[in-house]
Amino acid sequence: MNSKERRNAIVEVLQKNPDHPTPGKELSKMFNVSRQTIVQDMALIKTFNPNIASTSEGYLMIKDKSPLHQKEFKMHHAANRTEEELFTIVDHGGRVKNVSISHRVYGRITVELDIRSRQDAIDFMESFKGSKSKYLGEVTSGYHYHLVEADNDQRLQLIEQKLKEADLLAPLSPWEKEESEMI
Repeated sequence: MNSKERRNAIVEVLQKNPDHPTPGKELSKMFNVSRQTIVQDMALIKTFNPNIASTSEGYLMIKDKSPLHQKEFKMHHAANRTEEELFTIVDHGGRVKNVSISHRVYGRITVELDIRSRQDAIDFMESFKGSKSKYLGEVTSGYHYHLVEADNDQRLQLIEQKLKEADLLAPLSPWEKEESEMI
């Protein structure tokens, strides 16, 4: 068994036993390698599997939480309504993962945001004060997209409803409707 096969086998062992930590000593016996080799393997494995934890009792595969639901919203509003937009999303259980624009020349430009709370939104807004920088949506006359994550589809529907009520959403163009139906 080569080192790659061993690392894959270690992951399988951890996946089969998610409720109990597997000691490094046990893994070293299982695969007939030194404890130091297991430590090195685990460092590499954890690079690609961030849901593996090292505990005082051994290595443990952390169970994934229920998958989050995502929806991209097309927005259109003046820059002075950005805070209202972000508050509407986070106040109704959403997380703003990113902002994107579709630029005629440059194509799709996306910037990661990770705004989960009003304080995150306030911090984001504060970063523009005293700066000549503008919001990404200003490049496209207020049109932009937000990828929003929530615990369930009902939350996303509520967020969409609240954004509509606040007149912050933009209608999808025919080609955007076709793309969203394909997803």
